[in-house]
Parts: sequence; C-alpha cells; structure tokens
Amino acid sequence: MEKYEYSEIKRELLDHSMIPFAVYQFIDNRIVPLVLSDGFCELFLIKNKALAMENIEKGTLIGVHKDDEKRLLDSLIDFETKKVPLDIIYRYKLNWDDDNYKIIHAKAKHTTSDDGTPLGIIWYTDEGCCTSDFSEYDKDFIQSISKALKKESFINSNNYDPLTGLPSMTYFLTKAEEGCTNIIKNGGIPTIAYFDISGMNHYNQNYGFSKGDDIIRAFARLLTRYFSTENCCHFAQDHFALYTNIEDPTPILKKLFSDWDKINKSITLPIRVGIYSSKNGFVDITLAVDKAKIACDKLKSTYFSNINVFDDSLQKEMDRLDYVVRNIDKAIENRWIKVYYQPIIRAANGRVCDEEALVRWIDPEKGFFSPGEFIPVLEETGLIYKIDLYVVDRVIEKLAILKEEGLHLVPQSINLSRTDFEACDIVEEIRSRIDDAGLSRDMFTIEITESIIASNFEYMKSQIEKFRKLGFKVWMDDFGSGYSSLDVLQSLDFDLIKFDMKFLQNIDEGPNGKIILSELLKMATSLGVDTICEGVETKEHVRFLRECGCSKLQGYYYTSPLPVERILERYRTGIQIGFENPAESDYYEALGKINLYDLSSIAVDADSDSNKYYNALPASIMEIMDDQVLVTRSNPSFREFMKKHLGYTITEEYVTCTNPDNPICIFIRSVVDGIKQEPRILLDQKLPSGYIVHIMVNKITENPVTHSVAISVAVLSITDPAEGATYEKIARTLAKDFTDLFYVNLRTDDFYHYTSRINQETVNMERTGTDFFNQARTDSMRYLYKEDRPTFAEQFTKENVLHSIAEHGSFTLSYRIMENGKPVYVHMKSILMGDGSDYIIFGVSNIDAQMKREMEYERFRKDEETFTRISALAGNYICIYTVDLEDDSYVVFTSDADYDTLNIPREGPNFFIKDIGHVIHPDDLQGLVNVFTKENILSTIEKNGIFEHDYRLMIKGAPVKVRLKAAIVDEKDGKKLIVGVNRLS
Repeated sequence: MEKYEYSEIKRELLDHSMIPFAVYQFIDNRIVPLVLSDGFCELFLIKNKALAMENIEKGTLIGVHKDDEKRLLDSLIDFETKKVPLDIIYRYKLNWDDDNYKIIHAKAKHTTSDDGTPLGIIWYTDEGCCTSDFSEYDKDFIQSISKALKKESFINSNNYDPLTGLPSMTYFLTKAEEGCTNIIKNGGIPTIAYFDISGMNHYNQNYGFSKGDDIIRAFARLLTRYFSTENCCHFAQDHFALYTNIEDPTPILKKLFSDWDKINKSITLPIRVGIYSSKNGFVDITLAVDKAKIACDKLKSTYFSNINVFDDSLQKEMDRLDYVVRNIDKAIENRWIKVYYQPIIRAANGRVCDEEALVRWIDPEKGFFSPGEFIPVLEETGLIYKIDLYVVDRVIEKLAILKEEGLHLVPQSINLSRTDFEACDIVEEIRSRIDDAGLSRDMFTIEITESIIASNFEYMKSQIEKFRKLGFKVWMDDFGSGYSSLDVLQSLDFDLIKFDMKFLQNIDEGPNGKIILSELLKMATSLGVDTICEGVETKEHVRFLRECGCSKLQGYYYTSPLPVERILERYRTGIQIGFENPAESDYYEALGKINLYDLSSIAVDADSDSNKYYNALPASIMEIMDDQVLVTRSNPSFREFMKKHLGYTITEEYVTCTNPDNPICIFIRSVVDGIKQEPRILLDQKLPSGYIVHIMVNKITENPVTHSVAISVAVLSITDPAEGATYEKIARTLAKDFTDLFYVNLRTDDFYHYTSRINQETVNMERTGTDFFNQARTDSMRYLYKEDRPTFAEQFTKENVLHSIAEHGSFTLSYRIMENGKPVYVHMKSILMGDGSDYIIFGVSNIDAQMKREMEYERFRKDEETFTRISALAGNYICIYTVDLEDDSYVVFTSDADYDTLNIPREGPNFFIKDIGHVIHPDDLQGLVNVFTKENILSTIEKNGIFEHDYRLMIKGAPVKVRLKAAIVDEKDGKKLIVGVNRLS
C-alpha cells in the first residue's frame, strides 16, 4: 500500500490545527504518521515535527514511560489490525531533567480518505501530572491505575472546560462526530459554527484578565441560552465552536448579537462567526471546524458582529490556493511570476530615484493571480522566500539590461516577508547573489513592514542591523497601516519611512489629516530619516507633499508598475519619466527634506482654527544657475506674495534676471547677489508699491554636476516706509560700510584706525598705533561687554587670525561692545590685502539689530512645539482652558457662545474639582468623574502624548457629543495643561 498524501492546502489546515490529534496510516505492519497537528506538538513539547514523525515511523516513542511503550504500541496495532477500540492512558515525560510525567489519555477512531484509503485519527488529552515512580509496579497494577483514572477524575473532570463549564475540545469533537452522524441519519443537515470575540487582547490589557474571564463566561452563558451546553465548546482564549441541526442559524445568531451588545453595554467587542454547513454530506469533524474557522477568519477586517458562510467561492479559493502551493516551483521555473517595477519619484526634481520590485503571477492555466491571492498563502506555508529570492535574481538581470542600454541605474527596493527569516538565512542569500553579480549593495534596498518587526522584535532588530552593516539600506514599509508605534522608530535605525496610502486619503477629508501627515514628515526629517508617501494620485497630492518636505513620492499619478520591457519601450518612444543621475542624488535629497510650513507657528495665533495651520510665512526653494533662477518648490503663501506684490505667476521654468526694470528680476537679483556674499543673510527689497520686504535667504547645497546652487527664501515681513526709519534701512546701510576699519602691517603690527558713520559714505581717520593685537586685547577690557571679554582675548591672537585666513580665507568673530551703557552686537571680519601681502584689514560692523532679530527668530523656533500642540488641539471647540500645573488654577483661553449658557466660571483656583455635574449627561457623569483626575490625565499624557475622553454635555437642554482633549506645553513660566472641549459631529 502506498502512503496517502493529502493536498497541500488540506495538509496545511490539519497541520496548523490547535486540536491535539494525529492521523496515522498502517502500512506493512508499520504505523506511519501522516499528520501531527500543532496542538499535538504543543501538548508533547515537540519542536521538530519532522523528527518526531520519523521516530514514530521507526517505532521509537521518545518521551513515553519505558513501562508504557509496549502497551501503547500493542494497543495501536490492535486498534488497526483487530479493530479493537483504542482508549488508553499512558505517561509522557515532561522534562529529561526531572521525573515529572504527563498523564496522556488517547482515544482513536477509524475513518477513510476521499479516495477510500483507511486511516486512523487519535485524539489526545492532558489528564494532569504524576511524579511517582511507577517503574517497580507490574503491568496489572498500571492497568488498574489506568482504569481507575479513566472512571473517575481524569476523564470525567476533564470533559468540561473549567472556565466556562462547556465541553472540552476533545470531548466536543467526540460528541460532535456522533451528533452530526445522528443528524444525517435522521435526514437533517448538520452545521458547524466557529466564533471569535474580536478585541479581547485589547480588553484584557485595559481591564485585566479577570474581567476578560468574566466576558468569556458571559458569552458561554449566552451560547448555551440559544444552543444546548453539550453542543458547544470553548476552544481556547476567545474562540468557541458548536454544532447544530439548524440548517441556517443566522436568525438565531443575529438575536445573539443583539443580546451580546446589551451585555457589552458601551464596550465594543464584535462577534465574528464562520459557518460550515454539510449540505452534500458531512466531512471529518476536524476539517468541518477548520472550514468554519476559515470562513470566520475572512471577517478579520470587519469591526462589527458579522456572519460568513463557507461556500463554493471559499472552496474555490481554497482550491486556487492549493494550486498556488502545488505549482509555485513550476511557476518560478517557467517564469510565470513576472516582476514589475513601480517608480519612486524624487520630490525635488521629479525624476525616478528608486524603483520598487513587485510581483504578478500570470498562469497559463488559471490566468492572472493578484499578489493578494498568492502572497498570503505562500507566507502561511513558509514558501514566500522562493518568490523573494526569485525577485532578487530578476532585479539583478534587469540592472544588467538597463546598464547595457546606457541608462542611469537607481536603487531597487525588495519587499521581504516574516517567514523569509524563518525559512533560510535570507540576509546571506541576498548578499551572496548580489556580490556574485558584482553589484554594489547600496543598489538594493530592503523593505520591511512594522508588523514583521512586531512579531519578534529582538530577532528582527538583529536582522535589520545585519543588513545595514553589510551596506544595504533598510526601509520601514506601510508605516501607519496598523497600530504603528513610535517606539519602533526610536529603537531601530531605518534609512527611510514609507507612509501608508491612507494618510493621503485622509488629507482629502479635512485639515486634520494634513496636520498629522505634516507633523509625521517633520518628525522623520528631524530623526534624519528619508520619507516616501504611497498612493499619490493627484497633482494636489504632489504639491502638498513637496511643500511639506516629503523626500520621495510613489503612486499612479506617475505610472502603474511596469515590466522592464515596458520601461525600455517608454525610453525609446520618449515618454519616460527619466532616471535621476546618481551623482546628483545627495543634492536633491537635501532639497527635498525642507518643510515649507516649518515656520507656521509664527504666523498662527494660538486660538486660531486648524484651517489656518497652513497660513505659513511665504517660503520657497530656488535653484540658481548663472543668471537664471528656477523656483522649484513654494508654498501657497509665497505664490500669493509673488503674484500680488511682483505681478509674477510662478512656473516650472527658469527666469533670466537681466532686465533691470522688471520687478521680479530686481527681486531675484537682490537674492542672488546677496547669497553670493554670505551663506545666510537678511535682505531688504523695495517693492513696486513702495513697501519694503524683509527676506531671509539660506544656501542649502550645490549640485556637483550642474553647479547650480539651491537656496531657501522666506519672506519675514513687509513694512510700510511711512512708519519711519526701520531696521531694514539701517541694515542695508551697514551692509555697505563698516563702522570701524583697521589697516595693519603684519611685519611691524603698526595700524591705522578709520571710522564711518551711519548714512555717511566717508571714512574718517580715528587714530594710529603700534602693537595692534595687544592693544586690541587691552581695549577689549574697557569697551567689550564683560561676559565676552575672555572669549575675545582667547581667540583674537595673531596666530589664530593668520591660521584662520590660511584655512578659510578670512577670520571672523562676533561679540558685544558697550554703547550708552547697553551691550551692542558687532561683527569683525579680516582678510589679507592680497596673496602674500604683509597687510591685513579688519572691518567691524554693527550687527546688533540683526542678531536680536535672529535671537527672536530662535525664540519663535523654540516656541514652535507649544504653538503646534495648541494648533493640533484646535478644532470645533466649545472652550479651551489653560491650567497652571503648579497650583491647578485655570482660566478659559477661548470659548464660543454655547459655553456662556453652561454657567461655569471662566477662571478659578482648582480646575480638577469644579462643580460641573449639572452640565453633564447623567449617564456619562460617573465615567467622567472616574477618569478626570489630575493624576490620571498626566499619566495618560506621559504615556500617549495626549489625553482624550468622550461624553455628552447638556447644552440648552439637549445632549451634545463632545470630546475632551488635553496636552502639556512648555511656557516661559512653566508647564501648562491645555484642555479643549470639542463638539463632535
């Protein structure tokens, strides 16, 4: 007789069942195991299933007490050859280091496969432990013990689950097998239902396992109310099953859902139910339960109580998945698996800077398989590593083809699965393939989802570090698709975060989505991590992401994934996006990370709504090449400024700055000329309207290929000249002339001192002198601000000055001098009069106003987190409180008209014990009182960053749903608690 082989999909179902059972076949007087379920392995502490099956087939019963081995083998042989019922108790060693044994109860039945092959199924039950040494007892005594245990405690007491009182799993399967057989004999159609209580893990974490057990017991009682106790089973944790003669239990289950909602009250714990109905004859009970579970698992993405029936479509899906498992090797060998490439676009230049390798299965028999059809089943069966290594091989081929075509090569990203790391040494497999091909490892990027990391954090952390040490870049994929944890970003080093497409879907629904995505992008940039957003589909998406500093973009706005043949065709026909020149990658990477809303808090009042979050200072990124300037990125405020004040609509074309009468040319020329002098400057420019615009310009970086220079330009203020002498006018004058000039002979240290006056172009002789450097240090003791004297004396030496000029071309030093009893900032700069000259000139300019402006700017920058948190709280608020955490006093920061109807004081001494019971809905009052304590609010904010609680306010006699949100901000006078009460739609 040949060994019976299950189909791959059925084998997977049986293998992964948590019911402790084994399927055997008797071949040539040998017991040949076909299936050892995961429940079997867990019961017997088996880690290597293949080795266990090999030992059983050899007749070796490892772990079975030596006095029980023969008795067990004889019983198995009698069961098969003489059809003697198998019902036996034996001892199984728990640990080789001690003498503890499990008492195992085994029961078996005969069955047949689909093709009529006779098989045996054995169920196992853990009947407890024993520590006595029975080796001295004879066979008869052991048998008497077995009989006594069977009749009394071990069997009878374990027929029922101690938590719920429902039949245990083993007892249920026996009863269900008999019950379903009887239903069929009586002309009925048995039905199996499998239940999953959704959200129990979260419930246990919030309320404790004791409360969780209460919920489990409550559901068990509900089941027995609608179905008899003997028909139901508590499988494990939050899973239940039952069998019934009711062909369609849907109406009853819907009533059960309704009762369950009443038991849950305000807590949402949906029930998912999978149903398998044996309309065409009943299958093996374990397979029927598993099919019901498959139907149940299909509801995992739903968040309400629901029912799903295992039907022909699911059966076809199982058959289709079975086909995938059986044909994966053939598909790889015949290249039915096609690799497509979706471009990743650099936000700063619109060029392809990376490509993501994606797979499609185009089958000659079954047609097109989407990734969602074959990838999950290959992950479940541990075969996905074959696909992923196949992709690496195809990508290597593709790079060779592109190189031969003379195209720029950009890094290729490859997605890995959790089971890749379990099936093989995936890091070494990828490294060896790339090294053998002679390719640089930085041309390959590894994408790993956060869910993979969470499955085994420490192990995955080591694998990520291993990849990065070898020179591979590692990206976190699908950030935000589940319960993303910022702890992951803190604990692991990623080169890039890929934001899930749902973030872009959310920004179309209102300003809150934009705020969240902007802040996440800003956070990633602060961590030194690149960013990608998936799901880019519109021009508005592109503009928003570029303004927010998202480094890279990916989505159907650019193109769908393409095979390499199609990529080459697009190049040959001239419709390609175009690959980025790798030599320019660092340049454009620096440009792409700048968030043009970074200064938004300066322009936003604390009590403004979230729609004003993006009314930022006008800002842009420009590229300068000779006399031409291109505005590569700009925010809406800057575009409005250019159109309103300069009559210019920004385009994607270079502007030539040669027309001295054109306002836009005058503006850009002042920017270009200014940045040539210093890498960071403040400039003034007179607008056609007569107003003065104050601009901050920063040099970002230089393109190593084109030598164009990238700068950021921010409009800080626009001033009416009628207001009188302004800082801008003074700064412009001081930019032309120094207040003090020193002309020094380096051979003799003799010097001439000249002075100038503001608004005068003449230079006056002040004095002459000798021993310049010592004289300067002596003067510093009289004229310099006291705190700056030690630094000046230390740095202003002849050796330091000449060393700095030799290294950098100049020597600079900023410090404060005392004028009219007040410290004033000045800046010294010195250069040689010419190469090899013995003369050096020192210029001292007044930079007091500029320094104070920059200090003010830095203060605004430090306050940014405060204003951003307040902005993040902003919304449709009834009121916002500011609470002093030192004495708990409070004041209403802002409120609407409805607040005045509540008759609540606008300020007071103790925020947390206000008498507000009269304005809270009676059903919500106790819940608010329980959570609204200072200790609870502060601990929640420390843990989650924000505190939230929903309840109902009674406004004008009607309940209004509201959400209370609280966050801590740092003010100059200490930490404050910002509390807002927001009206929910």
